[in-house]
Amino acid sequence: MAEDARPGGAKLEGEKPEGSKAEGAKPEGGNPDGPKPEGAKPEGAKPEGAKPEGAKPEGGKPEGGQLVEHSDGRDVVLKLRGVRTQFGDNIVHDNLDFDVFRGEIVGLVGGSGSGKSVLLRTIIGLNDATKGTIEILGKDISKLHGKAEREIQGRTGVQFQDGALFSSLSVSENIIVPIREHAGLDEKTMREIAALKVALVGLPPDTGEKKPSELSGGMRKRASLARALALDPELLFLDEPTAGLDPIGATHYDELVKGLNHSLGLTILMVTHDLDSLYAVCDRIAVLLDKHVVVGTMEELLAYDHPWVREYFHGPRGRAAAHKE
Repeated sequence: MAEDARPGGAKLEGEKPEGSKAEGAKPEGGNPDGPKPEGAKPEGAKPEGAKPEGAKPEGGKPEGGQLVEHSDGRDVVLKLRGVRTQFGDNIVHDNLDFDVFRGEIVGLVGGSGSGKSVLLRTIIGLNDATKGTIEILGKDISKLHGKAEREIQGRTGVQFQDGALFSSLSVSENIIVPIREHAGLDEKTMREIAALKVALVGLPPDTGEKKPSELSGGMRKRASLARALALDPELLFLDEPTAGLDPIGATHYDELVKGLNHSLGLTILMVTHDLDSLYAVCDRIAVLLDKHVVVGTMEELLAYDHPWVREYFHGPRGRAAAHKE
């Protein structure tokens, strides 16, 4: 609803009530000081039901698709405005407004086919947005090229859904790839950094010399996270980080993500369908609905009236996750 829209049936500001005379007209009988017609409002009075000046329309959301304002003066690390993603005639997202603030963990959820991974790939520049702007760390990514683009890439990290590790390289060599690309350090220093990242994600020291095929699914997830952390990013993107893990492994991974957020001050956008992760680690949740996005805390979304949101958060799995918390 537009800022100056009035609820149904309300008269516009300054509009004369039904039955009132035009400005300057004399009442019946020609007496300028005679009684007002029945039902007429005093001069200057606003119509019944009109909103106070500057008030948000009923049901209106703050800027950024949020149900409630949560910035608290923090920097906006990721900002989407009017973003559309489209493939041919198929519009996946339309007019997305979405903010992520420094130091928070935001979960990105949505039904099957809602375009969670598509949106993530668009944000990190693997897909082009058809319309709108995406700002990472204050920079419009559509206008970045060369050195400026590489600088932003060096301040972000990505863990892809299936790890996306180079199968022919060891874990340490995988971690070194972005360091060599962006930092250009000597071999010894890069090896030391790789060993540090392996330890940071809770893997045994000898993991660095192993190939991805020699690791379990959970270990590959952590190795991929270690590579995403190689350049000490400010903003971390995680795509389904607990998918395929057993409940114990998923819980330990959630604890790792939360610990990294606290110890390193990371800002994290996490695509997930795992309700346990949403309850355990996320400060806010962005829900893709009907090609748009709604953002709020768990409490705000539990009270949000939408069929998919009710089914997702209030269904059996949602109630079980809430009970665990």
